[in-house]
Amino acid sequence: MNNFHISRESYLKKIQAYIARMPSLSTTVIKVLETCNDPLASATDLKRVISLDPVLTGRVLKLINSAYYSLGKPISSLTRAIIMLGVNTVKNLALSYTILDNIKGKSPCLSFSTDEFWRHSLCVGVVAKSLAALKGVPVLGQEEFFVAGLLHDLGKIPLHMQFPEEYHRVCENILGGQQSLYQNETRILGVDHGAVGNIIAKKWRLGSTLVESLSYHHSPGDSSDKSSEFVSIVALANQLTLHLNIGNAGDHFIDSPKIKFLMGEVGVDWSILSDIQGTVPDEIERAKFFLEVVRNG
Repeated sequence: MNNFHISRESYLKKIQAYIARMPSLSTTVIKVLETCNDPLASATDLKRVISLDPVLTGRVLKLINSAYYSLGKPISSLTRAIIMLGVNTVKNLALSYTILDNIKGKSPCLSFSTDEFWRHSLCVGVVAKSLAALKGVPVLGQEEFFVAGLLHDLGKIPLHMQFPEEYHRVCENILGGQQSLYQNETRILGVDHGAVGNIIAKKWRLGSTLVESLSYHHSPGDSSDKSSEFVSIVALANQLTLHLNIGNAGDHFIDSPKIKFLMGEVGVDWSILSDIQGTVPDEIERAKFFLEVVRNG
């Protein structure tokens, strides 16, 4: 049977079944997240949990000793590494490592390469973090925006894994058009990557801000009042990344009215673009170390 004739309900059911088969977050990572969210927990408490997972321990030590942090002296103490990295960075490393490990080794989409997909994702993370800094978000909180940007397009992966030909058609039909990828996903498949991201984020209990940024980065008005600004920043970072033409995750539609609207929501203007253009390339190169440690150890 030709897959192009599968009903929209069948697409969604196949996606739900695919995500249901995906591994859950490991017990260690769940304990890491719980410990990081406990205001009374110490670096020693977190070290006890992380040390149960030799792979995660290695990634934490590799990250603190990488060029990402440019330290002159090697750090071999896990407790010291946790203190220097900060709780949020360790939490986001654990989270990203588990998520990306669950999708590692998958074949690239027919319409864009894996490297270009992650370059786009890295740029969105870097820009989101920069916007958060401009908004006065404390340094420790800025990492949350980076991870939200890094993971915002996660819902595209099951779509092109399950329906490679159809998803190629989704991407090819928007080239030169005036329609965004997520609108074309809905038109052809009946489900967009935000809806798929929502299913993944809830399965992995990623927390409300990540659930909403994966779900609503194309429609931040649908997010809750509590997460509205967070999601708007990620949405604006995504649009600015498309404007900068850095990486490729299948979308080429630059929605200028949406950018203007989101700038109003976030409280910035076009003058930030020149600042971002000047810092983003270097920040992406630095952030590559984070992604390399997360993906490859």
